[in-house]
Amino acid sequence: MTLTDGLGGIVMLGDISLAARNAAHELLNMAGLKAGQTVIVGCSTSEIAGHRIGTCSSTEIGFAVFDSLREAFAEYGISVAAQCCEHLNRAIVIDRKSAAGYQIVNVVPVPHAGGAFATAAYESLQDPVVIESIQADAGIDIGGTLIGMHLKRVAIPLRLETRHIGEATVAGARTRPPLIGGSRAGYDEKLF
Repeated sequence: MTLTDGLGGIVMLGDISLAARNAAHELLNMAGLKAGQTVIVGCSTSEIAGHRIGTCSSTEIGFAVFDSLREAFAEYGISVAAQCCEHLNRAIVIDRKSAAGYQIVNVVPVPHAGGAFATAAYESLQDPVVIESIQADAGIDIGGTLIGMHLKRVAIPLRLETRHIGEATVAGARTRPPLIGGSRAGYDEKLF
């Protein structure tokens, strides 16, 4: 399926899905993720289509990205948490089974209050809930959505080979436990 981007260009949903899937596999390899962990994803469908963030939401793009990421991470038993936009204080859409221990809030994201990506996540998940915040193990930021507030300490930036999804820039991150104890302490190298 194709959409026009409003700039005279064409947005190919198949290309967007493939790029999202590639970014997921790159993050899996670089971050050393394991079953049971969670990845936070922030996504501006406006940026993917070549517009300024928050100005041209596209649920079609939201579904193309979310479904591709969810399928890629599900193969490895990893949950995807979808960050809402600033209008919902960057709350998180997640499957209820992954929300244990988090405060559930009562809101349903829509394209212009939560964002098209979060709307797609809410509609795609079997039993969706929205939580106020999360401390994820890794993340993908598509279009400068600022996912850092939802990553565990300490976040390590990752340079993915997939630099763009559509017109949006892509950044990855993983986390590691904080180092304590100073120069005399020993550290577990596997946790770096």
